[in-house]
Amino acid sequence: MTASEILTLIQDKNIKMVDFRIVDLPGRQHHVTIPAAEIDEDMLNDGIAFDGSSIQGFRGIEESDMVMRPDLDSAYIDAFTAVPTLDLVCDVYEPNGARYNRDPRFIAQKAEAFLQKSGVGTAAYFGPELEFFVFDDVRFASSQEGAFYHVDSEEANWNTGKDTGSNLGYKVKNKGGYFPVQPTDSQHDLRTEIVLELMNAGIRVERHHHEVASGGQAEINFRFDTLTNVADTVLLYKYIVRNVSKRYGKVATFMPKPVFGDNGSGMHVHQSIFAGDKPLFFEEGSYGNMSKIALHYIGGILHHAPALLAFATPSTNSFKRLVPGFEAPVNLVFSKGNRSAAVRVPIAAVTPKSARIEFRTPDATANPYLAFAAMLLAGLDGIRNEIDPTAHGYGPVDKNIYELSSKEKQKIRSVPGSLEEVLGALEADHEFLLEGGVFDRDFIETWIEFKRATEVRPLAIRPHPHEFQMYFDL
Repeated sequence: MTASEILTLIQDKNIKMVDFRIVDLPGRQHHVTIPAAEIDEDMLNDGIAFDGSSIQGFRGIEESDMVMRPDLDSAYIDAFTAVPTLDLVCDVYEPNGARYNRDPRFIAQKAEAFLQKSGVGTAAYFGPELEFFVFDDVRFASSQEGAFYHVDSEEANWNTGKDTGSNLGYKVKNKGGYFPVQPTDSQHDLRTEIVLELMNAGIRVERHHHEVASGGQAEINFRFDTLTNVADTVLLYKYIVRNVSKRYGKVATFMPKPVFGDNGSGMHVHQSIFAGDKPLFFEEGSYGNMSKIALHYIGGILHHAPALLAFATPSTNSFKRLVPGFEAPVNLVFSKGNRSAAVRVPIAAVTPKSARIEFRTPDATANPYLAFAAMLLAGLDGIRNEIDPTAHGYGPVDKNIYELSSKEKQKIRSVPGSLEEVLGALEADHEFLLEGGVFDRDFIETWIEFKRATEVRPLAIRPHPHEFQMYFDL
């Protein structure tokens, strides 16, 4: 859209406010709201100033002036504001007009440009599947004298004996949420309303259903798109999920592991590369109908996975999900249809254009711009260096990995077990991310120190409630 078309939209839809939005390093959106009467073509083309020192991971106070400039094609009429409001996703610029190197959206755009320059293909398509929980009550605290968390859901299996005056049963059993009909599925109407809002926002939705875990776990799938566009969609998707849940008096979270002893929430990411209209991942008759390019892409993903997870599973909570026994994709192998493998090759109803790989380890605490860009670069490194996943010991493994013998299991490598470990892996292995100037050393160093300072160290120095159960009487 052009600036004049945005102004026409504002007039035609009686828009009263315009929201300019940016994303910080962890992946949270921030916004500035401007009365529509103050919006003109110059503002839409040139952007507005903001304080970069107040955004996590951006700038120090001594060099805080920055500019956010809207991507006019991102216009979305907000469904959750009291007055008509138009939301615009923005890119971040230096005061001199140069793009800001730590803007996650810029990194995603540079990854797409690098693909085109590489000669491998013209577009990378990503289809993330985000899982989340919808709770009825969430309480938590972490302070000097104590810490706790408590989540609750009317459908949860732990509430079968709860005296609510009228407990109607039909609770979701532990690991029994995939996918019973109503009334056991108590959140069908809520998910349907989320789907309608997603569709009203222009997002193509493919399906929705209850997920495996008790306590309100859900999944809503939308159609794949190019890298930056789909990262934009992820943030809008999360915004809509959270706000529809709020309408229902509930709260949504994309934490990977908010419930102990049941399945966690992942973000399985389907990926493929095209050259124009030609799909590059299909070769009929080969393993999983995968081309050599696709297998080398898989090789790059698995070879760089320990470092890649610093962006794809970037929270301490991520590694509460990545443990054996809960369909967790902790095994650094690829396989046809095997959901315990880090990379799955979907084989049901696959056509040349739908041939793709599915990286199952990521979760939705990832900043989608950074995670998708890093995945693409890892895959391209695999293609460029012809990393054969079989020759490197990454499979294929088409057996249930949890039922293998001890000797067979010893041959299978696992993902690192903590955020600190993957940050260390990123320190040791990040040259593939520097290709084409997509990431730079300043960003990598900033990310590692930011994560250690704001997440790893604060958690490491605090007593955990379960430690009292284990150690208080020693």
